[in-house]
Formats: sequence, C-alpha cells, structure tokens
Amino acid sequence: MRRRTGLAMAGVAAIAWGEWLNWRWSRTLVGTSGGAAETVVVLGFRNPEATANVINRWRVRAGIRSITADSAQGTRVIFSGGATSGGASEAQLMADYAKSVLEFDGTVLLEEQSATTWENITNVIPLLEDADHIKIASQPAHALKARAYLRRQRPDLATRLVRADDYRPGEWLLVKPLLAVYGLWALRGLKADERKISP
Repeated sequence: MRRRTGLAMAGVAAIAWGEWLNWRWSRTLVGTSGGAAETVVVLGFRNPEATANVINRWRVRAGIRSITADSAQGTRVIFSGGATSGGASEAQLMADYAKSVLEFDGTVLLEEQSATTWENITNVIPLLEDADHIKIASQPAHALKARAYLRRQRPDLATRLVRADDYRPGEWLLVKPLLAVYGLWALRGLKADERKISP
C-alpha cells in the first residue's frame, strides 16, 4: 500500500514538474510587442510519411490557434521544414493539413529548405522583416530554443517575439514529463547569455 501511494505521489510530482517546466518555457524570451502585422512561424518535425504526422498536426493546431482574433486576416503563417524522405517537405505537409483539415484560409508561406532548428530560423528571417510581432509555435522547449536562436541571429527581430498558444494546462498531460526531460536535454547547449532558460 505504501509503495503504491509512493508511486502515485511520484507520478503526480512528475506531471506537475512537467507542467511547470513547459509553462515556464512558453513564457521565456517573449515580450509584448504590439502592431498589426502578425507572423506565426510553425516549426516542422521529422515527417517521412506522406501526410503530416501527429507531432506536426499538433504543431499546426498550436500555430493556428496562436493567431490573434482581431488580426486573423492580416496574419501570415509560415510553415518551416524541409523534406526528410525525398517526398514533400514538412512545410508542405503542414500547410496541406492546415488547409484541408483545419480549413485555414489565411496567408500561408512555406520555407522548405531547413533540416535543423538553426536553419529554420536562418531561413525564415527574410520573411519576418516587416512583422510587428512574431510567434514561434512548437513544443515549448523547442519553441524556446528557436527564440534563443533568433535572438542570436537577429536581436532586433527577437524584440518582436510574443508568446504563441503552444502551452495549455493539461494538454499532453501524461507526456509532459517526457517532454520536460527532452527539453532539458535539447536546451543544454545554449550559452549562459540566454538568460532565464535554465530552470
């Protein structure tokens, strides 16, 4: 009985820890930049299939729900990610899902050359120049890594970063501890000058 209780308490603690870390990452390296021109960048995930996989489908949904209601018509959504298997690019698969399944009819741009998060940011920068505020949608740790990379490559554009709607309490609840562990590993290489990243 005690063992079961201990395991239950450990499970609850792990879930709470995962929730907290993902919540914190979603609010790191973002500001409150205003303006009418909004751009949402959705980062792709390895996708050898012919349709968007579960991770990319979730990222597309997070990107679409990140669009500010009063600027929906003026928002550009950039899907970023190259081809991983010689077929369609991650960007194209995500755009297809957004249009055919989510019925998104807004402005879509594709960045189809990137193979890494660093390249995602490098290659979308020319598409961000006239954005008043920028949202990067992915799992919170991955989006934070991308924001840190934008801050390194173009600090002026990084001042326009605002929070995407890629964290919601209870979403992916049982997976969040694993996402937190992976996030800590993924963020380990960022320099100390990226303040507030480490928990």
